[in-house]
Amino acid sequence: MNKRQRNILNILTNDNKTSVNHLVQIMGVSAVTIRQDLNHLEAEGFLKRVHGGAIFKSTDDISNRLGINYEKKLRIALKAAAFVHEGDTILIESGSANAILARELSKKDGINIVTSNVFIARELKKSKHTKVILLGGLYQHESESLVGKLTKLGMENINFSKSFIGVDGFTIESGFTSTDMMRAEIALSIVKKSKEVFIITDSSKFGRIELTNLFDVNDINYVITDDGIPEKDKLFLEKNGAKVIIA
Repeated sequence: MNKRQRNILNILTNDNKTSVNHLVQIMGVSAVTIRQDLNHLEAEGFLKRVHGGAIFKSTDDISNRLGINYEKKLRIALKAAAFVHEGDTILIESGSANAILARELSKKDGINIVTSNVFIARELKKSKHTKVILLGGLYQHESESLVGKLTKLGMENINFSKSFIGVDGFTIESGFTSTDMMRAEIALSIVKKSKEVFIITDSSKFGRIELTNLFDVNDINYVITDDGIPEKDKLFLEKNGAKVIIA
């Protein structure tokens, strides 16, 4: 992805939609070049092309959230990827930052990756030297997550040393929260089994409270986020034993 294409994602992050004419004026390039950029970004799953421009769709579909705060998520994913080494068996749960992490890990060799998300499994298909273990379970069509008893049963039979989990909200009063109760149940099971737990999320999730609680702050080891995290939240996490890493 070139600098111009990243700028397009930044513009969409702020406005959720944009037009070819608007981008031509801002970028100072031809409409043909902008259309090529938008087509490329759509093919990579970052946005949806509409007549005369492009939009981000506000849904739980990971592919529609990849481009939102992309630069921050990429930096977060790169920090997280640095903790994964040849021979590791890790679990990647769900979320757009985790999907970008999967893309980065597909460039490494000799890693075993367990996941409960079909979209993330597909992100790893180009890697010939990464073993991918997709857990079974009830398939959630929009988020492409696998949930339920079968997912938990599969997890019980696999050992992994590190887990990477996405969240939908965090406040000091409520802790980490999720919009989906069934995915929250799987996330809790992951945390209980994993030796090292990484929360990877951009700072937009701080200050938000969603439907259901996930797990205690004391249960996690690392939070990888960007410099937009409120200082009071950062201090609270560190006070309770979590190492906060700013990407």
